[in-house]
Amino acid sequence: MKDIVVIGAGVSGCAIARELSRYKADVLVIDKCEDVCCGTSKANSAIIHAGFDAAEGSLMAKLNVKGNQMMDKLAEDLDIPFKRNGALVVCIHKEELPGLKELYDRGIANGVKELKILSKEEVLKMEPNLSDNVEGALFAPTSGIVCPFNLTIALAENAAVNGVNFQFDTEVTDIVKKDGYYVLKTNKGDIETRYVVNAAGVYADKIHNMVSNKKLTIVARRGDYCLLDKTAGNHVSKTIFPQPSKMGKGVLVSPTIHGNLIVGPTAIDIEDKEATATTKAGIDDLIGKAGLSVKNLPMRQVITSFAGLRAHEAGHEFIIEEVEDAKQFIDCAGIESPGLSSSPAIGEMVADILKDLMKLENKDNWISKRKGILNPSELSLEERNKLIKENPAYGNIICRCESVTEGEIIDALHRPIPARSLDGVKRRTRAGMGRCQAGFCSPRTMEIIERELGIPQEEITKSGGNSKIVVGRTKE
Repeated sequence: MKDIVVIGAGVSGCAIARELSRYKADVLVIDKCEDVCCGTSKANSAIIHAGFDAAEGSLMAKLNVKGNQMMDKLAEDLDIPFKRNGALVVCIHKEELPGLKELYDRGIANGVKELKILSKEEVLKMEPNLSDNVEGALFAPTSGIVCPFNLTIALAENAAVNGVNFQFDTEVTDIVKKDGYYVLKTNKGDIETRYVVNAAGVYADKIHNMVSNKKLTIVARRGDYCLLDKTAGNHVSKTIFPQPSKMGKGVLVSPTIHGNLIVGPTAIDIEDKEATATTKAGIDDLIGKAGLSVKNLPMRQVITSFAGLRAHEAGHEFIIEEVEDAKQFIDCAGIESPGLSSSPAIGEMVADILKDLMKLENKDNWISKRKGILNPSELSLEERNKLIKENPAYGNIICRCESVTEGEIIDALHRPIPARSLDGVKRRTRAGMGRCQAGFCSPRTMEIIERELGIPQEEITKSGGNSKIVVGRTKE
């Protein structure tokens, strides 16, 4: 019998797990995928929004601003990169300039600091590659960029070190309410738990509807993206948004925390909650829209395109509460943008709900800090030479594009939540994220996985499930 089971190991589920790890409770996080960060959390804009977009007084607005304010300390404690590069919402039609003032007023009401409306001259001086048609912009200095993989994995690892258990490849097929507890029916057997947290992303409606008569509907809203090479990373320094519409914040252009340039997303509502394939129409649409705000986009430098699904609920509001007709069941649903920005505050809110309901007691020995994977390229030449002398694996480059060493990959395979697939290694080390998109390093990474974890190459997958790469091996 578990005290709490969190369904979903995305950024919200892992933030909840970390906050719950402060308390004396037996907590289990389960996910139908093979690792943390395999759904919405792995494919998004990687933006920490300032908080001017969400409706005044909404939970979305409150948690966005609070999450943004928590990010500096969280990034320091979890040893992840985070940068407040600032954001610009650009207006390209003079008659729409009043819309910037509306966003400014909403941001001020939401508690966003340092907002400023810039003239055409001011904004073009700040970002020379903006469209010549720009008439003005809203500047939000508190907006930032982060790596969603780093953030989610770091939250999960810190939770695990503090006693939270994680179980993957575990899909909930039904939930049965008993006297004072729930039985989760899964493909890995039954799990009994006193409390359930539903953080299942685009499947949060399916999980909710297993226990409640008040049905929930989550629509998967697909967003296509293009990722450009690091040679294009300085095309803009701020995150560039068009003025938002009812379908979202629009197609943005932004540097990433690792030095690339990202363009996207589109916003296309779809029925299939696994449909993450990009389309020519989607990519053409985002390129055209991005070009309205930013000129001379070097789209020949695209190294990959991808799509992510946002969990859109018709009310466009986060749903975070104990379900009225299913006590001891906590929804964390409808977590679309700004969900990544809000995740630290979402984790705190859900943990506070459970703390009150369960009368949870604080641990005496909670560990707040986590050390990330050592990156030799961040060391001085003297420090690096000393490290390589002590451990030669840190002198063996496996991924040339991103200069990832064997030592980093070995570390990724032996973390509190270890990588077990090529994508798992990629999310933790960036091996395979560079210009050649894993064309060079995959075979060598697979050799290391086989050696370190004892998984035969025929069983190693790209991303779990049946995504095997080697289908046979000749006898030597």
